[in-house]
Amino acid sequence: MSDLTKLTIAQARDAMRAGETSSAEITDACLTAIEGAGALGAFVHHTPEIAAEQAKAADARITAGDAPDMCGIPLGIKDLFCTKGVPSQAASGILEGFRPEYESTVTTQLFDAGAVMLGKLNMDEFAMGSSNETSVYGNAVNPWRRGNEDTALTPGGSSGGSASAVAADLCLAATGTDTGGSIRQPAAFVGITGLKPTYGRVSRWGIVAFASSLDQAGPMTKDVRDSAIMLQAMCGHDPKDSTSADLPVPNFEAALTGDIKGKTIGIPKEYRVDGMPEEIEKLWSDGIAMMKDAGAKIVDISLPHTKYALPAYYVIAPAEASSNLARYDGVRFGHRAKLSQGDGITEMYEKTRAEGFGAEVQRRVMIGTYVLSAGFYDAYYNRARKVRALIKSDFEQVFADGIDAILTPATPSAAFGLGENMDPIQMYLNDVFTVTVNLAGLPGISVPAGIDKQGLPLGLQLIGRPWEEADLLNTAYALEQAAGFVAKPAKWW
Repeated sequence: MSDLTKLTIAQARDAMRAGETSSAEITDACLTAIEGAGALGAFVHHTPEIAAEQAKAADARITAGDAPDMCGIPLGIKDLFCTKGVPSQAASGILEGFRPEYESTVTTQLFDAGAVMLGKLNMDEFAMGSSNETSVYGNAVNPWRRGNEDTALTPGGSSGGSASAVAADLCLAATGTDTGGSIRQPAAFVGITGLKPTYGRVSRWGIVAFASSLDQAGPMTKDVRDSAIMLQAMCGHDPKDSTSADLPVPNFEAALTGDIKGKTIGIPKEYRVDGMPEEIEKLWSDGIAMMKDAGAKIVDISLPHTKYALPAYYVIAPAEASSNLARYDGVRFGHRAKLSQGDGITEMYEKTRAEGFGAEVQRRVMIGTYVLSAGFYDAYYNRARKVRALIKSDFEQVFADGIDAILTPATPSAAFGLGENMDPIQMYLNDVFTVTVNLAGLPGISVPAGIDKQGLPLGLQLIGRPWEEADLLNTAYALEQAAGFVAKPAKWW
């Protein structure tokens, strides 16, 4: 078979079982593609020996006839996931040299299912960013270009390396994490599918924490079917994570009928934001028409507290980050600053954290520490928590009123140029359509649905009821079939 790297998970699974190819062959093709794609900055730690070993074991399992769906599938793993014996730095200088002695629950489950790890993927430092420009490894680059321009574009963030690698066919799929949109926004920017599951559906154990009440891992794949297959392997109750839900994991792929007749899709008026580009407006209208044509009922809805979501998110997330990142002190693991004579423990903390953390992480730690401080706790943090509860109740109300899913744009624009959007406030506005989903703990998926006039992909977002990923994936599958998005970036790297 030619073009093995272009296969979807479903195609590769079926081809391997039919004896048309092997995991070793697909893995070799991916490793060759990765070697030739240094310009994308997607892979930051390479694990070809591990990949070859896992592929060989997967082929033996497939031959024996007892292989799960993910068996033999070559993946990229975001650098936020701890992988035993392999550098896991969260793209930060402060974790330089850290090789965990344990494996995250998600990667354990994927490897138990026979998946193959090609290497670790670039990301924003500690998952804080929307453009993959805060990484200690340097920028990840979007494989798409504007028209005939050479401008390097962002693949989005924080899962920028994952997005870039999947879109450029360096791996068949990748893991991502989503705290405020870090799976869905990059997926939209590179024309792939990105799914953020319900909070608690996927274990967070062994994933470097950013904001513990918001973080959720999910699949980044070439299409909706692949998201369903990969999510099933990632899910399940984990006693090591106190927020992990003890719920049965359905067969998500079996739910993909594409039939959404009689479903009710909500269109929230609050997502029509000022200054939204015409192309995003048109994409949304087209998506609404597609859902209607597929037999769904379209209903206008209101989520009145949406306008407070970004400010609430940018209080809660930094507050949790400042607590989670307090452990990086130069004492137990990672980077430790060189000390001058007479320096004590305080100087060691200060110098280590100043050297180890990048500017964006420092900014968020300072904001978080400020909003948690004695004089401001009630004014900021407690108020943000109350707003969060109101946002959650907005969604509960519309779902109680019979809405099955909510359709919105995924991002307020197409991918922008690296270095073009340096104002932090402007950067934070990238999350305007995605943060509500994290604050409410809901599942959300970004599906590529169109191309803008510069030839860049645009995504639509579907938000589902809690724990009903199967139903959400089926609605996304109907949207994907209607949109018929098949565009790929022209190879320049």
